[in-house]
Amino acid sequence: MLGFCILAPLADATAKLIGAAIPLGQLVLVRFAIQALILWPLFRRGGHRLSLPPRLFGRILWRTLLQVAGIATMVFALRHLPLADAIAIAYVMPFFMLLLGRFVLQEQVGSRRLVACIVGFAGTLMVVQPAFAQLGWVALLPLLVAVEFALFILVTRQISREIAPIPLQAITGLLGTALLFPVILLAEGSGIAELDPVEPTLREGLLLVALGILGTLSHLLMTWALRFAPAATLAPMQYLEIPFGALFGWLIFAQFPNGLALAGICVVMLSGLYIIWRERMASRAPAR
Repeated sequence: MLGFCILAPLADATAKLIGAAIPLGQLVLVRFAIQALILWPLFRRGGHRLSLPPRLFGRILWRTLLQVAGIATMVFALRHLPLADAIAIAYVMPFFMLLLGRFVLQEQVGSRRLVACIVGFAGTLMVVQPAFAQLGWVALLPLLVAVEFALFILVTRQISREIAPIPLQAITGLLGTALLFPVILLAEGSGIAELDPVEPTLREGLLLVALGILGTLSHLLMTWALRFAPAATLAPMQYLEIPFGALFGWLIFAQFPNGLALAGICVVMLSGLYIIWRERMASRAPAR
Protein backbone atom coordinates (compact mmCIF):
# COMPACT_ATOMS: atom_id res chain seq x y z
CA MET A 1 0.00 0.00 0.00
CA LEU A 2 2.93 2.33 0.63
CA GLY A 3 4.12 1.65 -2.92
CA PHE A 4 0.65 2.55 -4.17
CA CYS A 5 0.73 5.79 -2.17
CA ILE A 6 3.97 6.80 -3.92
CA LEU A 7 3.19 5.68 -7.47
CA ALA A 8 -0.47 6.77 -7.63
CA PRO A 9 0.18 10.53 -7.11
CA LEU A 10 3.14 10.29 -9.49
CA ALA A 11 0.74 8.86 -12.09
CA ASP A 12 -1.68 11.70 -11.31
CA ALA A 13 1.12 14.22 -11.82
CA THR A 14 1.92 12.63 -15.18
CA ALA A 15 -1.74 12.83 -16.19
CA LYS A 16 -1.82 16.49 -15.14
CA LEU A 17 1.20 17.21 -17.34
CA ILE A 18 -0.58 15.99 -20.49
CA GLY A 19 -4.23 16.31 -19.48
CA ALA A 20 -4.80 19.50 -21.45
CA ALA A 21 -3.04 18.25 -24.61
CA ILE A 22 -4.55 14.75 -24.94
CA PRO A 23 -8.33 14.15 -25.10
CA LEU A 24 -9.69 12.49 -22.00
CA GLY A 25 -10.96 9.36 -23.75
CA GLN A 26 -7.69 8.80 -25.59
CA LEU A 27 -5.66 9.23 -22.41
CA VAL A 28 -7.73 6.68 -20.47
CA LEU A 29 -7.69 4.25 -23.41
CA VAL A 30 -3.88 4.34 -23.63
CA ARG A 31 -3.68 3.89 -19.86
CA PHE A 32 -5.64 0.61 -20.03
CA ALA A 33 -4.02 -0.58 -23.28
CA ILE A 34 -0.54 -0.30 -21.76
CA GLN A 35 -1.75 -2.16 -18.68
CA ALA A 36 -2.95 -4.99 -20.93
CA LEU A 37 0.33 -5.03 -22.89
CA ILE A 38 2.42 -5.19 -19.73
CA LEU A 39 0.43 -7.88 -17.93
CA TRP A 40 -0.79 -10.09 -20.78
CA PRO A 41 2.59 -11.92 -21.17
CA LEU A 42 2.70 -12.51 -17.40
CA PHE A 43 -0.91 -13.68 -17.53
CA ARG A 44 -0.12 -16.24 -20.24
CA ARG A 45 3.13 -17.35 -18.62
CA GLY A 46 1.24 -18.12 -15.44
CA GLY A 47 -1.02 -20.51 -17.33
CA HIS A 48 -4.17 -18.49 -16.64
CA ARG A 49 -7.25 -18.54 -18.84
CA LEU A 50 -9.80 -15.91 -19.76
CA SER A 51 -12.72 -18.22 -18.99
CA LEU A 52 -14.26 -17.13 -15.72
CA PRO A 53 -17.47 -17.94 -13.85
CA PRO A 54 -20.23 -15.47 -14.88
CA ARG A 55 -20.50 -14.15 -11.32
CA LEU A 56 -16.78 -13.37 -11.13
CA PHE A 57 -16.67 -11.92 -14.65
CA GLY A 58 -19.59 -9.62 -13.81
CA ARG A 59 -17.77 -8.26 -10.77
CA ILE A 60 -14.56 -7.72 -12.76
CA LEU A 61 -16.54 -5.85 -15.43
CA TRP A 62 -18.16 -3.69 -12.74
CA ARG A 63 -14.72 -3.07 -11.22
CA THR A 64 -13.36 -2.06 -14.63
CA LEU A 65 -16.18 0.42 -15.22
CA LEU A 66 -15.56 1.97 -11.80
CA GLN A 67 -11.85 2.28 -12.51
CA VAL A 68 -12.46 3.87 -15.92
CA ALA A 69 -14.88 6.36 -14.35
CA GLY A 70 -12.54 7.12 -11.44
CA ILE A 71 -9.49 7.72 -13.62
CA ALA A 72 -11.42 9.87 -16.09
CA THR A 73 -12.95 11.99 -13.32
CA MET A 74 -9.60 12.49 -11.59
CA VAL A 75 -7.80 13.45 -14.81
CA PHE A 76 -10.50 16.02 -15.59
CA ALA A 77 -10.28 17.42 -12.05
CA LEU A 78 -6.48 17.68 -12.26
CA ARG A 79 -6.79 20.01 -15.25
CA HIS A 80 -8.15 22.65 -12.89
CA LEU A 81 -7.00 21.78 -9.35
CA PRO A 82 -3.54 21.66 -7.80
CA LEU A 83 -2.31 18.08 -7.40
CA ALA A 84 -2.23 18.06 -3.58
CA ASP A 85 -5.67 19.70 -3.29
CA ALA A 86 -7.29 17.18 -5.65
CA ILE A 87 -5.78 14.21 -3.81
CA ALA A 88 -6.66 15.63 -0.39
CA ILE A 89 -10.28 16.29 -1.37
CA ALA A 90 -10.53 12.73 -2.72
CA TYR A 91 -9.44 11.48 0.70
CA VAL A 92 -12.94 11.40 1.99
CA MET A 93 -12.58 7.93 0.37
CA PRO A 94 -11.06 6.20 3.46
CA PHE A 95 -14.04 7.48 5.43
CA PHE A 96 -16.35 5.73 2.97
CA MET A 97 -14.13 2.65 3.03
CA LEU A 98 -14.29 2.27 6.80
CA LEU A 99 -18.08 2.48 6.67
CA LEU A 100 -18.24 -0.02 3.82
CA GLY A 101 -15.80 -2.30 5.64
CA ARG A 102 -17.95 -2.13 8.76
CA PHE A 103 -21.43 -2.50 7.28
CA VAL A 104 -20.80 -4.47 4.06
CA LEU A 105 -17.77 -6.64 4.80
CA GLN A 106 -18.60 -6.98 8.53
CA GLU A 107 -15.05 -5.94 9.52
CA GLN A 108 -14.35 -4.64 13.00
CA VAL A 109 -14.13 -0.84 13.09
CA GLY A 110 -13.77 0.83 16.48
CA SER A 111 -15.59 3.99 17.52
CA ARG A 112 -12.33 5.95 17.88
CA ARG A 113 -11.37 5.23 14.28
CA LEU A 114 -14.81 6.34 13.12
CA VAL A 115 -14.48 9.60 15.04
CA ALA A 116 -11.00 10.15 13.59
CA CYS A 117 -12.39 9.60 10.08
CA ILE A 118 -15.15 12.16 10.74
CA VAL A 119 -12.48 14.65 11.79
CA GLY A 120 -10.55 13.80 8.64
CA PHE A 121 -13.70 14.43 6.59
CA ALA A 122 -14.00 17.86 8.22
CA GLY A 123 -10.42 18.52 7.12
CA THR A 124 -11.37 17.52 3.59
CA LEU A 125 -14.16 20.12 3.61
CA MET A 126 -11.57 22.72 4.64
CA VAL A 127 -9.62 21.86 1.49
CA VAL A 128 -12.75 22.01 -0.67
CA GLN A 129 -13.83 25.46 0.52
CA PRO A 130 -11.14 27.70 -1.06
CA ALA A 131 -11.05 25.63 -4.26
CA PHE A 132 -14.85 25.76 -4.53
CA ALA A 133 -14.89 29.52 -3.99
CA GLN A 134 -12.42 29.94 -6.85
CA LEU A 135 -13.45 27.23 -9.33
CA GLY A 136 -17.03 26.28 -8.46
CA TRP A 137 -18.37 22.77 -9.08
CA VAL A 138 -15.07 21.49 -10.53
CA ALA A 139 -13.68 21.47 -6.98
CA LEU A 140 -16.26 18.81 -6.07
CA LEU A 141 -15.10 16.33 -8.71
CA PRO A 142 -12.57 14.65 -6.37
CA LEU A 143 -15.51 13.83 -4.07
CA LEU A 144 -17.02 11.88 -6.96
CA VAL A 145 -13.63 10.20 -7.42
CA ALA A 146 -13.78 9.20 -3.75
CA VAL A 147 -17.16 7.51 -4.22
CA GLU A 148 -16.04 5.73 -7.39
CA PHE A 149 -12.81 4.42 -5.90
CA ALA A 150 -14.41 3.47 -2.59
CA LEU A 151 -16.76 1.20 -4.53
CA PHE A 152 -13.83 0.06 -6.68
CA ILE A 153 -11.82 -0.98 -3.64
CA LEU A 154 -14.84 -2.70 -2.10
CA VAL A 155 -15.34 -4.79 -5.26
CA THR A 156 -11.58 -5.47 -5.43
CA ARG A 157 -11.65 -6.64 -1.84
CA GLN A 158 -14.54 -9.01 -2.57
CA ILE A 159 -12.93 -10.69 -5.58
CA SER A 160 -9.21 -10.50 -4.69
CA ARG A 161 -9.43 -13.78 -2.77
CA GLU A 162 -10.83 -15.58 -5.81
CA ILE A 163 -8.39 -14.34 -8.46
CA ALA A 164 -4.70 -13.42 -8.20
CA PRO A 165 -3.61 -9.78 -8.73
CA ILE A 166 -1.86 -10.24 -12.09
CA PRO A 167 -4.78 -12.05 -13.79
CA LEU A 168 -7.20 -9.54 -12.29
CA GLN A 169 -5.24 -6.54 -13.56
CA ALA A 170 -4.57 -8.17 -16.94
CA ILE A 171 -8.28 -8.87 -17.51
CA THR A 172 -9.14 -5.37 -16.32
CA GLY A 173 -6.70 -3.90 -18.84
CA LEU A 174 -8.22 -5.97 -21.65
CA LEU A 175 -11.78 -5.07 -20.66
CA GLY A 176 -10.99 -1.38 -20.32
CA THR A 177 -9.33 -1.37 -23.74
CA ALA A 178 -12.20 -3.33 -25.32
CA LEU A 179 -14.77 -0.91 -23.87
CA LEU A 180 -12.97 2.30 -24.82
CA PHE A 181 -11.42 1.46 -28.20
CA PRO A 182 -14.70 1.34 -30.19
CA VAL A 183 -15.82 4.62 -28.61
CA ILE A 184 -12.60 6.42 -29.57
CA LEU A 185 -12.60 4.82 -33.03
CA LEU A 186 -16.14 5.99 -33.74
CA ALA A 187 -15.40 9.45 -32.33
CA GLU A 188 -12.40 10.05 -34.62
CA GLY A 189 -13.08 13.13 -36.71
CA SER A 190 -16.32 13.84 -34.85
CA GLY A 191 -15.05 17.03 -33.27
CA ILE A 192 -16.07 15.87 -29.78
CA ALA A 193 -13.21 17.40 -27.84
CA GLU A 194 -12.83 14.75 -25.14
CA LEU A 195 -13.15 11.75 -27.47
CA ASP A 196 -11.68 12.76 -30.83
CA PRO A 197 -8.10 11.40 -30.74
CA VAL A 198 -5.04 13.48 -31.64
CA GLU A 199 -1.49 12.56 -32.66
CA PRO A 200 0.75 13.11 -29.60
CA THR A 201 4.19 14.68 -29.77
CA LEU A 202 7.22 12.62 -28.74
CA ARG A 203 7.11 14.14 -25.25
CA GLU A 204 3.38 13.48 -24.90
CA GLY A 205 3.82 9.93 -26.17
CA LEU A 206 6.52 9.21 -23.60
CA LEU A 207 4.37 10.67 -20.84
CA LEU A 208 1.42 8.51 -21.95
CA VAL A 209 3.63 5.41 -21.72
CA ALA A 210 4.86 6.53 -18.29
CA LEU A 211 1.27 7.06 -17.17
CA GLY A 212 0.33 3.55 -18.27
CA ILE A 213 3.29 1.97 -16.48
CA LEU A 214 2.83 3.94 -13.25
CA GLY A 215 -0.92 3.33 -13.22
CA THR A 216 -0.48 -0.39 -13.83
CA LEU A 217 2.13 -0.85 -11.11
CA SER A 218 0.27 1.27 -8.54
CA HIS A 219 -3.02 -0.61 -8.92
CA LEU A 220 -1.20 -3.95 -8.98
CA LEU A 221 0.35 -3.08 -5.61
CA MET A 222 -3.01 -1.97 -4.24
CA THR A 223 -4.62 -5.23 -5.38
CA TRP A 224 -1.90 -7.25 -3.65
CA ALA A 225 -2.43 -5.22 -0.47
CA LEU A 226 -6.20 -5.81 -0.51
CA ARG A 227 -5.59 -9.53 -1.03
CA PHE A 228 -3.70 -9.87 2.25
CA ALA A 229 -5.16 -7.26 4.65
CA PRO A 230 -8.63 -5.99 5.69
CA ALA A 231 -9.92 -2.88 3.92
CA ALA A 232 -10.37 -1.10 7.26
CA THR A 233 -6.67 -1.60 8.00
CA LEU A 234 -5.43 -0.42 4.61
CA ALA A 235 -7.76 2.56 4.15
CA PRO A 236 -6.03 4.75 6.78
CA MET A 237 -2.64 4.06 5.20
CA GLN A 238 -3.84 5.68 2.01
CA TYR A 239 -3.64 9.06 3.75
CA LEU A 240 0.09 8.81 3.05
CA GLU A 241 -0.71 9.57 -0.58
CA ILE A 242 -1.41 13.20 0.40
CA PRO A 243 2.14 14.27 1.39
CA PHE A 244 3.55 12.53 -1.67
CA GLY A 245 1.01 14.42 -3.79
CA ALA A 246 2.04 17.68 -2.15
CA LEU A 247 5.71 16.87 -2.77
CA PHE A 248 5.21 16.05 -6.45
CA GLY A 249 2.96 19.10 -6.88
CA TRP A 250 5.68 21.33 -5.45
CA LEU A 251 8.55 19.73 -7.39
CA ILE A 252 6.80 19.45 -10.77
CA PHE A 253 4.24 22.29 -10.85
CA ALA A 254 5.57 24.68 -8.18
CA GLN A 255 2.15 24.43 -6.49
CA PHE A 256 1.80 24.09 -2.76
CA PRO A 257 -1.37 24.33 -0.65
CA ASN A 258 -1.77 27.45 1.44
CA GLY A 259 -4.09 28.93 4.03
CA LEU A 260 -7.24 26.98 4.81
CA ALA A 261 -6.38 24.21 2.33
CA LEU A 262 -3.06 23.53 4.05
CA ALA A 263 -4.76 23.50 7.45
CA GLY A 264 -7.34 21.04 6.13
CA ILE A 265 -4.63 18.77 4.74
CA CYS A 266 -2.92 18.80 8.15
CA VAL A 267 -6.20 17.81 9.82
CA VAL A 268 -6.66 14.97 7.32
CA MET A 269 -3.09 13.78 7.86
CA LEU A 270 -3.30 13.90 11.66
CA SER A 271 -6.56 11.96 11.58
CA GLY A 272 -5.02 9.35 9.35
CA LEU A 273 -1.91 9.02 11.50
CA TYR A 274 -4.06 8.63 14.60
CA ILE A 275 -5.99 5.82 12.94
CA ILE A 276 -2.75 4.08 11.96
CA TRP A 277 -1.56 4.37 15.57
CA ARG A 278 -4.84 2.87 16.79
CA GLU A 279 -4.41 -0.01 14.32
CA ARG A 280 -0.97 -0.75 15.69
CA MET A 281 -2.16 -0.62 19.28
CA ALA A 282 -5.05 -2.96 18.50
CA SER A 283 -2.74 -5.43 16.72
CA ARG A 284 -0.42 -5.55 19.74
CA ALA A 285 -3.20 -6.08 22.26
CA PRO A 286 -3.32 -9.63 23.67
CA ALA A 287 -6.21 -11.78 22.52
CA ARG A 288 -9.02 -12.26 25.06
